[in-house]
Amino acid sequence: MEPNGRVVEETEKPEDRPSDPDASSLPLRSKESNAKVASILDACKWRDISILRTLATSEGGLVSDEVRRQAWPLLLGYIDHHSEEKEFLKDWRTLPKHRDEDQVRLDVDRSFIYYPNDQSSEDLDRRKEELSDLITEVLRSQPYLCYFQGYHDICQVFLLVLEPRSRAAAVARLSTLRIRDFMLPTLAPALTQLRLIPVILDAVDPKLCAHLSLTQPFFALTGTLTMYAHDIQEYGEIARLFDVLLAREAVFSVYMFAQIVLQRSDELFETPADEPEMLHSILSKLPKPLDIEELIANTVYLFEKHPPERLRTWWSVSSSSVLKTARWPEQTKDQSLEEGEMYFKKQVKELQWAEQRERVLKVVWKYRRPAGTIGVAVLVGVLSFYLRRGSGPSGLFGAFWRQWTGYKGH
Repeated sequence: MEPNGRVVEETEKPEDRPSDPDASSLPLRSKESNAKVASILDACKWRDISILRTLATSEGGLVSDEVRRQAWPLLLGYIDHHSEEKEFLKDWRTLPKHRDEDQVRLDVDRSFIYYPNDQSSEDLDRRKEELSDLITEVLRSQPYLCYFQGYHDICQVFLLVLEPRSRAAAVARLSTLRIRDFMLPTLAPALTQLRLIPVILDAVDPKLCAHLSLTQPFFALTGTLTMYAHDIQEYGEIARLFDVLLAREAVFSVYMFAQIVLQRSDELFETPADEPEMLHSILSKLPKPLDIEELIANTVYLFEKHPPERLRTWWSVSSSSVLKTARWPEQTKDQSLEEGEMYFKKQVKELQWAEQRERVLKVVWKYRRPAGTIGVAVLVGVLSFYLRRGSGPSGLFGAFWRQWTGYKGH
């Protein structure tokens, strides 16, 4: 038994156990916290995910890492997580190398900058090896996923919180079912998420939205892409934030950044609207200090008052995006990794179609003639029909079409 009262399993080596970087993992002292822990553990025992989500969102979240080790797997949707863990017990080192492993190594070398801060350089080197193995195992097991810079920031939080046997299965479900839009061949779906931010702002504060109209919402990319793990430097705060991000809908992260912008309105109005570069610089960094509990409570209120279905551009979000396949917390509970891969492939096809359509429109614009504009528009419509049904037009016309547009088929 550890000093904090946690029983060490015989199969778990002391050096493999997640460290407790700060007070979020220290023994609980107050009666109120102890009562909440009891409620959380009871919800875990009875697999009452609804209550668990409510407790994870409420003030204080899941309280400690000991509790998170039981709750996070349930929030990620693998009720019988032991069966999924077995899938990752195979020797992943024998699997083919993933195309992004060189970049993984570069990013891992820059990890653990802010936490844990109580370990030796040798301990941190071992942590980096563990992190590299975790990311590589997930990518080799789900080879269709594309790594993105900042993914390691997310994974290091999971590494510090969860036990070794649970990490790969948890990160695989997160990657495939919750942040899949960020692991596609392009960032287009991620940018689609960011474009919801001005719409949310307009619904709440049209004046602020107009003030930022020259500033593209790319300032929110790092925060939403990494679940804020790249920007928040305190371990206790990012672990707390992960509690609510795992408990809530995938789009909740977008609402959270919109709420951050709303809370900075006074500061933003001090900078002229015709200085988008300056506004971008301000918004690309999270405010300090940042009251996490206040931010969570305000985001919950914002989400409830302006749900996604009321946003004027919600219709344009792909039905295969995680924003819709994880729109309701109950959805991911029943989804499998195979379903996640299916949605991934659908999104890839949509991206290919969008790319071809963009190419067609550029060619049409280049060779447009006033008298033939309508006829060309009809032609594009017919060709679009062919593209959606199969590999494009056939025969001599098809050959001309492929040469004209560079279309290669699916």
